[in-house]
Amino acid sequence: MFLGPDYLIGNETGKRIFAAVKDLPIMDPHNHADVAAIARNENFRDAWELFAATDHYVWEVLRKAGVPEDRITGNASPHDKFISMANVFDQLAGNPVYEWIHLDLRFLGVTELLSAETGELIWTKVNEILAKDECKPQALLKRMNVGVMCSTDDPADTLEHHRTVNRDFGRVVIRPTWRPDMTMKAGTDGFPAYIERLGARWETKIATLDDLLAVLQKSHDFFAENGCRASDHGLELASTGTGDAAAAAETFRKALAGESVSADEVANYANYLLGEFGEMNSRSGWVMQLHIGAVRNVRDYLFRTLGPDSGGDVSDIFQSHEGALIPFLNRFDGRLKVVLYCLDQGHQATLAALSRAFGSTVRLGSAWWLCDTPIGMKRQLEYIGSVDLLSAFAGMVSDSRKLLSYGSRFEMFRRILSSVLGGMVEAGQMPEPVAMKLAGTMCYEGPLAFFDL
Repeated sequence: MFLGPDYLIGNETGKRIFAAVKDLPIMDPHNHADVAAIARNENFRDAWELFAATDHYVWEVLRKAGVPEDRITGNASPHDKFISMANVFDQLAGNPVYEWIHLDLRFLGVTELLSAETGELIWTKVNEILAKDECKPQALLKRMNVGVMCSTDDPADTLEHHRTVNRDFGRVVIRPTWRPDMTMKAGTDGFPAYIERLGARWETKIATLDDLLAVLQKSHDFFAENGCRASDHGLELASTGTGDAAAAAETFRKALAGESVSADEVANYANYLLGEFGEMNSRSGWVMQLHIGAVRNVRDYLFRTLGPDSGGDVSDIFQSHEGALIPFLNRFDGRLKVVLYCLDQGHQATLAALSRAFGSTVRLGSAWWLCDTPIGMKRQLEYIGSVDLLSAFAGMVSDSRKLLSYGSRFEMFRRILSSVLGGMVEAGQMPEPVAMKLAGTMCYEGPLAFFDL
């Protein structure tokens, strides 16, 4: 049965494990939530805004199914975009987007399958539901039992929306995450303007690398005061965290002045800066999340017409991360908590082995982005259980901009985890009570403790 009680669970023990963990509070150490929208707490305007307007996964499969760009990111009305999605939705079967959106519909109480025949009906039905108070963003978070979610935030952010949401909830629900990626992009067109904006935020003229680091420490301290527990870093290639300070300072000067800098200069600068971020995190007791391997903006048409982060990113199995990660992990061995995420399934083995080698302070992150599918999560869980420790898994993350992802993506993960552990029980690899405890650790207690949430 489609999305029935046994969805993704292939054994009887797994069903019992899922029953024990399905209602645990959601711990999400990494997402891209629109915190300002959650703070405004206004009803979603329509079904397209809720299901697809911010979801790159949806955009990419709709393009693949032949939907024109005007009806994905263009000027077509939300109604026409939604109907265009409905018209091709049967073609998406087998891709997790097909399951995620139907899980989202089920959460709202809509039982019809989305298709060309039902598009208008579901559009009308969902819009009527979304007009109710119980479908405002904050109410949806409560209904999905979100315990803590960690947003992704620039060092220049003021975080007032986080304070608003947490005040509205009467507890800490959204924690900021410090993501200083833009400071590492020396030589890009927007770098000088970004540094000027960052300096203005902190009322400091940033003229040297020392000035930049001083401002970033102020930002880091401010984030800590506002409940931050982690930094996050998007790296195409892993970094050594070591670099020549004088050369990095000269690279910063040149980039700030708009002068050209070489790839080697940028690499040294980025390595040096990431090492400084590691020191800041170590002093604050934060977790340092390294998202490694995204090759950005490979489709020229999308980058030219829509800009970055529009669904034109891929992975590369031929990247090598071990050589850079070893010096980084050795520099901070035992004094910095690190989570390693990779975008390509082929890199899981390397990261799992490194996580095992460097002990309790280094953990393997969830199957990410192109890997956070049923097959990707299952393969990762089976592999890390044999190489690393499942009990030391860093936990599921939504990595999403879409609010309902806390329901659909976490349900998918918990079902797959339950099936994997149930299969191990039935294969005689562990007793059922141990598997039950392990499932609770991986879904809740583990990330709660490791990230100090």
